[in-house]
Amino acid sequence: MTVTVTRSGLLTTVQDLGRPGHAHLGVPRSGALDQPAHRLANRLVGNPATAATLETTVLGCAVRVDRAVTVAVAGAPCAVRVDGRPAAWAAPVRLPAGALLEVGPATRGVRSYLAFAGGIAAAPVLGSRSTDLLSGLGPAPVAPGDVLPLGEPAGPPAGVDVVPTPAPPDPLLLPVLLGPRDDWFTARSLAVLTGPGYRASPTSNRIGLRLDGPPLERAREGELPSEGMVLGAVQVPPDGRPVVFLADHPTTGGYPVIGVVPAAALAAAAQAAPGTPVRFTPMRQRR
Repeated sequence: MTVTVTRSGLLTTVQDLGRPGHAHLGVPRSGALDQPAHRLANRLVGNPATAATLETTVLGCAVRVDRAVTVAVAGAPCAVRVDGRPAAWAAPVRLPAGALLEVGPATRGVRSYLAFAGGIAAAPVLGSRSTDLLSGLGPAPVAPGDVLPLGEPAGPPAGVDVVPTPAPPDPLLLPVLLGPRDDWFTARSLAVLTGPGYRASPTSNRIGLRLDGPPLERAREGELPSEGMVLGAVQVPPDGRPVVFLADHPTTGGYPVIGVVPAAALAAAAQAAPGTPVRFTPMRQRR
């Protein structure tokens, strides 16, 4: 069973839960940016969470199936159409052989997830089928005319009409644990970081959520030796505007990290559309 891509949108990639455990080789985790949405789409069609989905960005995508298959779209709300007729979002939909499925532009948020019963059966690399934009591992971003193989369905689709899902965040509130390099910044910068002055930048991507707003002033000048970077690290490049590292982030870097956002909060960051207000809320460190 295969699906043929007829429209790839702004950026559509194959994603699963990623390839953790390879940072020592310089390979980031990658994987679906909004993992709860990826898991939900898979659950709706009877897949395990490890099955690969298509992650769309802003403009959706369109595919044609060669055989009957159950699909589901979750994540950013969007119009779903089958051969031009409206279909359900956040619910299992049965496609007949030859049907054209259209995932429309996101009406809120950024990324939608399209799951097929059986999952996208791209060749795994280091145990994952995820596209990693930084390292180039995994399948290339999909393009019109690409033919994607599907696996065998693992179980029956969920017996639901629709699943309630949280709306994309507006504003986006991100908990942040300060450190390890917060001492490189002035006390005023720490107040600015947790103030209301930041918005999601249109230059954001799978590597990081970039923020527009006031620059953070350093208390120390000079350069750091390159050091390990973790998922959710809030790095401050020379322009002073924070970047929250997402799934395709580099594994090392030389700019100071003022804090770290817990991984559980990053799904919301993946859905922050350009212009979304972003505010950091400090977490108390355990003693």
